[in-house]
Amino acid sequence: MTTELQRTISPIDGHIIDERPLATSAQADAVLSRASGAFAGWRRTPLSERIEQLTRFVDAVVAKKATLADELTAQMGRPRRYTEGEIGGFEDRARTMLRLAPEALADVVPGPKEGFSRRIRREPLGVALVLSPWNYPWLTAVNAIVPALAAGNVVVLKHSDQTPLVAERLAEAAREAGLPEGVLSHLHASHERVAAMVRDPRVAYVAFTGSVEGGHAIVRAASERFVPMGLELGGKDPAYVAVDAPFEHTVENVVDGAFFNSGQSCCAVERVYVHADLWERFVEAFVATVRGYVLGDPREAATTLGPVVRERNARAIQAQIDAAVAAGARHLVDPASFPGVERGLPYLPPQVLVDVRHDMALMREETFGPAVGLVRVASDEEAVALMNDSLYGLTASIWTNDVERAERLGDALETGTVFMNRCDALDPELAWVGVKDSGRGCTLSRVGYEALTRPKSFHLRVSV
Repeated sequence: MTTELQRTISPIDGHIIDERPLATSAQADAVLSRASGAFAGWRRTPLSERIEQLTRFVDAVVAKKATLADELTAQMGRPRRYTEGEIGGFEDRARTMLRLAPEALADVVPGPKEGFSRRIRREPLGVALVLSPWNYPWLTAVNAIVPALAAGNVVVLKHSDQTPLVAERLAEAAREAGLPEGVLSHLHASHERVAAMVRDPRVAYVAFTGSVEGGHAIVRAASERFVPMGLELGGKDPAYVAVDAPFEHTVENVVDGAFFNSGQSCCAVERVYVHADLWERFVEAFVATVRGYVLGDPREAATTLGPVVRERNARAIQAQIDAAVAAGARHLVDPASFPGVERGLPYLPPQVLVDVRHDMALMREETFGPAVGLVRVASDEEAVALMNDSLYGLTASIWTNDVERAERLGDALETGTVFMNRCDALDPELAWVGVKDSGRGCTLSRVGYEALTRPKSFHLRVSV
């Protein structure tokens, strides 16, 4: 019997990073059996001891920050100058969720009732299957792994075939920290194998971060079960530059929100609506800032924009841009003249387009690449209507010096997070949640623990 191999190719220069055998049915069964067996002991481990062990787990990851950053750049192409920041974000989210755990997992005790003892206990679910993507592989994984384990669940992790080393390093850190065998496992698996695991009754929760199509596939696989799941499925996130926006700060940060990580972020800014009074000035400054990017080998210190993850992704991104131009959109940065473009795909220059409309895929479908459309609007009300004209609703940003304006417009926006004067960011003490096709469920914050536990009521008559 031939073993099916998973091959990871670096977008930097096309070299093979590694080849790993995909799990067979028997191997996946063994992983789930070990996890199921570990659950009983882990859930009985006192919360304070779980937190202590998970703190050692986080320490083990952070101790290898430089090496992990090198590997991350090689696997998915983000410039090396930025990849240590993702390990820093992993640490911040993990330590925050561990700090929040005692309060978030505490019993809920209603008011006194004579003759009764009453409480609601938050019980762990069991085996959590965590399916993480390549674009922010450490950050998306930690959102589910650490709170799931803190709550008393056990985790089976399957990472993208583009970032398989992240899963392996997380499993190594778990062993170094002394987590019991089976508490945190990983495997490399095909889509078919993952679907079979979703259907397996031993899996008690599924956390998936990825595309809308991938989310539909997970839901279909689970259609015969009532397994709870969390789905983060991306976005088409808008920014509104209001008439009183703090100008220089806004330009710098909206450009960064659009092009950091080559735009490969679920909460990247992909649509920018600019008040007419600022339009010409904003567009000129925006383009000048974009021209300052350095497209090149992400291992080089000067590089600020690396390749997108794969050549096929680059072709899909460029096709969306080309279709918009064919329909009347205009380039403000000639891609053919941008330094570094001679490297060829998957190296894509940053592209800024105007004269875009909402009947273009560029303004409706997730681009997930270094391209953004700019639109002039006459009022706050027009901006909100256009921002809401989307199948997605992950984040939206409002750039203004008026907090009341941000609150008022934010209240009208159909989105999971409203930003003021920032974007493409995440505070682990706030709920990370999307609406519409951006998914369902919630991670991070105290609220994020609710999806990883089930309530169990104790209603005890203590005097008869």
